[in-house]
Amino acid sequence: MVRIAIVDRERCKPKDCQKECYRFCPVVRMGEEIITFDSDTGQAVISEKLCQGTALCTKKCPFKAIKIINLPGELEENLTHRYGPNAFKLYRLPIPKPEKVTGLIGPNGVGKTTAVRILAGEIKPNLGNFENPPEWDGIIKYYRGSELQPYFEKMSTEELRIVHKPQNITRLPEVVKGVMGELLERVDERGIIIKLAEELELKNLWDRELKVLSGGELQRVAIAATVARDADVYLFDEPSSYEDIYQRLNIARVIRRLADEKKTVICVEHDLALVDYLSEAVCMFYGTPGAYGVVSNPHSVREGINIYLAGFLPDENLRFRVEPIRFHTSPTPSAGWKGQEVLLSFGQMKKNYDGFSLKVEGGEIHRGEVVGIIGPNGIGKTTFIKLLAGEIQPEEGKTPEEDIKVSYKPQYLKANYEGTVEMLLREAGGKRADSSAFKSDVIKPLELENLLDRSVTELSGGELQSAAIAACLSRSADIYLLDEPSAFLSSEQRLIMARTVRRVIENWQVAAFIVEHDIIGVDSLSDSLMVFSGVPGVKGEAASPTDLRTGMNQFLKALNITFRRDPENGRPRINKEDSRLDKLQKEQGEYYYVPLSKE
Repeated sequence: MVRIAIVDRERCKPKDCQKECYRFCPVVRMGEEIITFDSDTGQAVISEKLCQGTALCTKKCPFKAIKIINLPGELEENLTHRYGPNAFKLYRLPIPKPEKVTGLIGPNGVGKTTAVRILAGEIKPNLGNFENPPEWDGIIKYYRGSELQPYFEKMSTEELRIVHKPQNITRLPEVVKGVMGELLERVDERGIIIKLAEELELKNLWDRELKVLSGGELQRVAIAATVARDADVYLFDEPSSYEDIYQRLNIARVIRRLADEKKTVICVEHDLALVDYLSEAVCMFYGTPGAYGVVSNPHSVREGINIYLAGFLPDENLRFRVEPIRFHTSPTPSAGWKGQEVLLSFGQMKKNYDGFSLKVEGGEIHRGEVVGIIGPNGIGKTTFIKLLAGEIQPEEGKTPEEDIKVSYKPQYLKANYEGTVEMLLREAGGKRADSSAFKSDVIKPLELENLLDRSVTELSGGELQSAAIAACLSRSADIYLLDEPSAFLSSEQRLIMARTVRRVIENWQVAAFIVEHDIIGVDSLSDSLMVFSGVPGVKGEAASPTDLRTGMNQFLKALNITFRRDPENGRPRINKEDSRLDKLQKEQGEYYYVPLSKE
């Protein structure tokens, strides 16, 4: 048995506590120096060799800064990297497969970015010896006989050319300044930047300064710059962030082509439909976020994603999730809202901006109904949500009546609230935020229990998103408006969020409009759909809410892609272009729902 003691340096506040971890530890009382305090910061340092695993320190710490975790002893033989004493541990690494795209999936905080940075050569694996890290000879010896040995041998002698598209691209304009087109031409080692600009729809941005680009535009610029360079290994960390479904497919095709050109490709991605579409193999990450992460053996893409959703690794006889995740396999997933009272009717609305116009057809929504909103970026989805929220007024038509209460979670989140998550929820929802029903229905599934005492300004993107969703649901309302609630969430968190929102809407007999780009999220959340079409940035047209089957067929026909259902768990899977099933479904006009059959 190996014991891991983790001290969260952001949460450990020695000046604001009575050193409860030290005072209540039974091993300290026996005279052992198991807990000491850093001479510079005053923060706790726990000896894992002396720790007996009573975990009293975790219970007594007022800031929940300590985790004590027991792991199988044999796992320690696979330790790849540790950041420092009482810090995160990563076990194993993904295996780069030549001429293939390997997808990396798993929760946030379990080491996916760390693994990618090691494979990129940005972090040298210390094999757990952070005080005296080994040199390349020691690392290569450690991986002797594995597929990673030749990889690290070439890396150590600089024979391996590696390029890495990092996770956070919002800081790109701070690092690189200039006109987008000139910057891309400068890194175009393969002579393909003009073709990439067409495929990724960057030509109309060619003369713009990098600093004025949106998140989605910066993402595509970063991907184009990565693909344009001549390398042996291409690493992509969350390439679909900020992108709509159209752009995600374009990005997937560009990345997929690298493997066809005999390159080695690794891609961290939370959109499971996209992972399925572009990968040939997947490695799963599991563990305790912020404490440790373990990399699974590689699996075929279908088998790997199904294992991940089932929560059980058969080759390791390990369960890492209590309940498997399944999907509805009917085009009418929940008909509980049918026949219910119409909660909101809205007529035709028009909204004009400088150079952009939106036309919305009238429609209605019932109690217990979730309407999914899909379409490309820049087509007016957020404008429509703001119209319903009453934040803007239409030139033609009317917004909802005043007696309809609306709760709105915006697309872009701001962490400028001065206070804790608990204060935010109480301010938003009042007594409801303290109710046992809200805690069991929302707080617990969204894993906010350990964040309640955290300052909102300290939260990560995913944590802030979960807090914003909870704050939106805490308000007493008839209609809930959520704009891109899956952004920054891991694939597992997205599915949990979808189940949480659906349960709240059904149990409270309210209704929701939800803008979403993750197609599996759309499938999990929606009873009906509003499909937005038009010319991004110029004009948008929103159709009335329609049933899920009709809406998805209309939407996917415009994309020219088809989906099938996995026979094991019912999850949507993108068909390969021009495959037998793709051609058959297009002939039948069934782009989304087909009878399940064993593959």
